[in-house]
Amino acid sequence: MKLMNGFYVKMMNQLTAWKKEERGSQTLEWLGIAAVIVILVGIVSQAFNDEGIGTSIKEKFDEFIENIGSGE
Repeated sequence: MKLMNGFYVKMMNQLTAWKKEERGSQTLEWLGIAAVIVILVGIVSQAFNDEGIGTSIKEKFDEFIENIGSGE
């Protein structure tokens, strides 16, 4: 039983040490931000397809205004 208790204490100490380790947390946060930016750029590029950005924005606003006028 003493051997099992010793093993348990060693494992809990190691798990606690890993839990307190924060060395890679900032890197993960920056990777998350970068992933969100890449996703947003992909969505915007798909929304505009091969048209000019100004033309696409104007068309989207025109559709929005038409929907307001028609009550949708």
